[in-house]
Amino acid sequence: MAYIHWVHGEDMIRTENLCKVFVSGFLMRKVPALTGLSMEVRKGEVFGFLGPNGAGKTTTLKILMGLIYPSSGKAWIMGRELGDVDVKRGVGFLPEHPYFYDYLTANEFLDFYGRLFGLGRADRRSRSAELLRQVGLERSGDVQLRKFSKGMLQRIGIAQALINDPELVVLDEPMSGLDPIGRKEVRDIIIGLKDKGKTVFFSTHILPDVEVICDRVAILVKGELRATGTVAELLGGMGAKAVEMTVEGLGEAETGVLSGLAANVMVRGRQTVLFFDDLDKAGQAKRLVCRGEGEIVSLIPHSPSLEDLFLKEVRKGEGA
Repeated sequence: MAYIHWVHGEDMIRTENLCKVFVSGFLMRKVPALTGLSMEVRKGEVFGFLGPNGAGKTTTLKILMGLIYPSSGKAWIMGRELGDVDVKRGVGFLPEHPYFYDYLTANEFLDFYGRLFGLGRADRRSRSAELLRQVGLERSGDVQLRKFSKGMLQRIGIAQALINDPELVVLDEPMSGLDPIGRKEVRDIIIGLKDKGKTVFFSTHILPDVEVICDRVAILVKGELRATGTVAELLGGMGAKAVEMTVEGLGEAETGVLSGLAANVMVRGRQTVLFFDDLDKAGQAKRLVCRGEGEIVSLIPHSPSLEDLFLKEVRKGEGA
């Protein structure tokens, strides 16, 4: 029941030099929240919008959803400029801190949102039943929301964001506050949406989830876009970060020298595991072992993770 026709070749979301400045306090001090944000989200992809608390992620989503206005710049959703009310019929949205009237049952809650989109009674019933199955709440349709756990509330929130069968689903911190089981349930829902051809744009600071499900990511720090692309593209230029070397048969003197080069040392029976955060020192250690009586059992490079890149960009943005 899609309402908006997406024009092939256009991005689902595009921003161009988007800026937002808030005015704060008695002295009307200007506080920039977004500075020149230009990016695009493509049709059919899962896009992770990353950043520490206060980076401007929620501000960006509120602008895109028409809840606040940008100070300058432009943005488009499905090829239509912000302000086009009709485009909202093709968008599903879950804010970070939604408020649900908790004496409604799950069925009543979804029926209410179906009415907002003008769905007929039969469509509301079938759509609600389908969504409850999709988010794993098919047995909770007659349970009041006040009895739902945090994970269940997050899932029913996603269900309401899908009641209109949107082409674009926007989620603000959907995994925040969830335990590992709840996070996996939400990840599975997002992957299921992608499998159906939907576009999912979500903000988060929980990086392991991003590496698992995202096609592309953007990193926002203090309102500025620091990096964007696939995880492989962003990490490709960082090279190996560290080396783990396992050796055995070392003498006491050799162990002492290698311990001076390694960042960390662990002894496991006859084997010694050395961790190097400097590739040059790892090379020195390798040559020392080869010249001595010891034997290298394994040599494992540790590639940088998205967390490493994230921390690097955050520290750079904060001038650390």
